[in-house]
Order: sequence, then C-alpha cells, then structure tokens
Amino acid sequence: MFRRILIANRGEIALRIIRACRELGIEAVCVYSKADKDAPYLRLADRAICIGAGPSKDSYLNIPRIIAAAEVCDADAIHPGYGFLSERADFAAICRECKIEFIGPSPEAMAQLGDKVAAKRAAKAAKVPIFPGSEGAIEEEDEAVEVAREIGFPVIIKAAAGGGGRGMRVCHNEATLRASIKKAQQEAKAAFGDGAVFIEKFLEHARHVEVQVLGDKHGHSVHLFERDCSMQRRHQKLIEEAPAPGVDRKKIAAVCESAAKLIRTTGYAGAATVEFLMDDEQNFYMLEVNTRVQVEHPVTEMITGQDIVKHSILIAAGEKLGLRQKDIAVTGHAMECRINAEDPARNFMPSPGRIDTWEVPGGPGIRMDTHVVPGYMVPPTYDSMVGKLIAHADDREQCVARMVRALREFRVGPIKTVIPLHLRLLEHSAFREGAVDIHFLERALKQDLLGPVA
Repeated sequence: MFRRILIANRGEIALRIIRACRELGIEAVCVYSKADKDAPYLRLADRAICIGAGPSKDSYLNIPRIIAAAEVCDADAIHPGYGFLSERADFAAICRECKIEFIGPSPEAMAQLGDKVAAKRAAKAAKVPIFPGSEGAIEEEDEAVEVAREIGFPVIIKAAAGGGGRGMRVCHNEATLRASIKKAQQEAKAAFGDGAVFIEKFLEHARHVEVQVLGDKHGHSVHLFERDCSMQRRHQKLIEEAPAPGVDRKKIAAVCESAAKLIRTTGYAGAATVEFLMDDEQNFYMLEVNTRVQVEHPVTEMITGQDIVKHSILIAAGEKLGLRQKDIAVTGHAMECRINAEDPARNFMPSPGRIDTWEVPGGPGIRMDTHVVPGYMVPPTYDSMVGKLIAHADDREQCVARMVRALREFRVGPIKTVIPLHLRLLEHSAFREGAVDIHFLERALKQDLLGPVA
C-alpha cells in the first residue's frame, strides 16, 4: 500500500481524496496555487505545497512543478482527481518514468479509451453499440460531407481529444457542416492541443445514461450500474440520478455488461465511466469513455454502498478488486445537484467572491460534498462549482422530495448560485415524470417555461 499520495487537484475533489487517504492510513499531500493559498481543506492535508500562480497553466496543469512536488515530498503516487491532468496520457507516462504511481489507468489504456476515435474502434471490437459516423478523424470538408450524406443529417462534429462541448457543432445541412468543420478543428486545437475531430449521427431527443465501471490490474472488472445525466446545459451536467428513470431494466443490464466488457477487453485498471446516449426507442449508443473518477460519483456510492475513490487507490496499489458482480446491488434512489457559483437569471454569469453566508442542509439521506466554509473566497480562475448536494431515499419520488427540502434549507450569500434553478427543474412536470432529454433545459429557458430563477 502507498505511504504517501500527492493530490494534484483542488476544491471538493481534493478534500474527497484526503478523506479517503485518512481512512486508508495514507498520508495526503496537497498541491495548491497562490489563488488557493487560504483554502481551508489544505489544513486537513499532512502537507501542502505551492506550485505556482493562479492560472491553471502555471499550477494545476504544470506537469514539471507537480512532479517536482511529488519528488520533494517523496510521494509514492499521484491522484489527479477529475479535470486538469486527469485524462492526460502523457502525464500518466511521465509519472511512470519517474517511478510514481498514477492513480488511474495506464497511459496506453488512457490513450485508447480517452481518445474518442480510438475508443469507438475499441467499442466496435468489443461489440459495444456505437453511433453511425466516421471511422476516424475528419480532415477535409468534402470528407465530412460524404460521411454526413451516408448517415443522414443532422450530424454532430466532436473533438477526438476532449469534451465539455468544446470543438462540438451540430449541423442540420451541408452548408452548415462545411462552415463548421474548420472552426471545430480550431476550437479543439485551442482547448486540447489536438485539432482532430470526427462526425456522428445526432439525436434530437437523446437521453444521457452512463455506466460506472471498475477494473483492476488482474483482468477483473465490474459495473456499479448506471446514472442518468440528461439534465444539462451546454453539455455540462447539472443534475444526475440513479437508477435511470423509466428505462427497461433488461436494456440497462445489457448496456452495463457491455460497458464492463469494454473495460475488461482493453486491460483498463481504475475507475471509468462509459457514457451512452439513448434514443426514443431506448437503443443505446456509446458516446465516450471518461478515464477518471467523475464529479457525480457520489450518486453511485449512495445506491451501491461502494467507495469509488478508495477502490481507485487500492486498484492503483495493485490489489485485487474484492467485488463480484452478483454481490453489487442497488438500494433506493440517489440524486446529485451541482451547486455552481453562477447567476441563472443573468445567463449563468459567474459569481465569484467572498461567501459570508454558508448554511448547508442536513438530515436523513443528505450528503454534501464541498470544500467551502463561511468566509471562503470563490476565485474567478477556476470552475464555478462550489459543492455537490446529494440526496438518497427509498424511491425516486421520495428522493426528489428530499432534494427539494434540502435545497430550500440551503443558505448561500452574497454570491449567486444555481439553487433557484434546481428548484424550478425539480418541480417541473417533465422532470417529475423522468422524461427530460439532454436539450430540455435549453428549450425550457428559450421558451421561458421555468419562470423566474432568481
């Protein structure tokens, strides 16, 4: 087992990893930027090392400084959390060269599954359902048009090396496709350092259903069932829940097993999420593989009782995954609302600044993952998420009621948050019926179906 882990991240995920290390008897060392020098979670680490200025390129994305910090503190391993360097195969390779364990997949597995084009090839080989689309990266307009004509419009252009909506364009006709392909390549290059893009069939009313998977270094893998992440804005998830409401459980069982098979056949070790889109007929198509722990992992932890972060550390240390598929069961229903420091009444304008009032909800079935305390300064430098509110109950109806109750208890100020929007969404009839797709929120905001969200 590791003696000391360097946590190459910040915020609530850094705190989450510190807590897992504490329970495993492992020392936790945090790196931090000058913008995070007063972050309260740093006091809970065994040591904290400053690695540079506030901008991510000078700190959390600065590989030489992170490696130097790991060597200074004599860390056995580095946990990248999510975001930043968590899906960089070159970073995982550098860790290996420096004889520091990367808590995540091997560089080879990450390169295969983290790149969307390569992941589609691997999925096809493992007989996992994939979208109709280009076999590889698209270089020229004419090539894009040829693929689109074959699979039919609308189509979507995607960046091979990343996600989050960057490098992504929906095209309903040939003229739009020709005008978009170069722009998508440029945006992908700027965001991920790789301008490769590919084309897939676009679903107008898709639901986003993903499968949590764990694989060890001994060829064993299991799935921890699915999460529905259809409530999104600009491809960024807002509400996640499990089990997915209103989906045939036989189809869920098949897609979960196919996800575990993909991880097993690629020799993947660690936590991964295989993401799928589901059409109106409940057919599933693999979207991508996230080769890291995800923001919404607490949803799965609540319904299965499994600690995904701990499992990731134990797997990286070479231990066998002590889980059999038949031993993993779903209990009740869970839901997560991401609490972002944004003003939904002003087109989701970021709302950084000092938090004077911070009263989080509690009570039965409520979990709050956050690094925030009263007096915390939300920096303008990073992602706007200040916490994750998770509710768990015996069934979905009770879970929604519990989440609504908790959101109404939440007191935050003077910064703005998306809490009023969450309440509107949870009270909407379409959400209550489990009938939202990934474009629901954007349609609702455009048509003013939610009312005031201030």
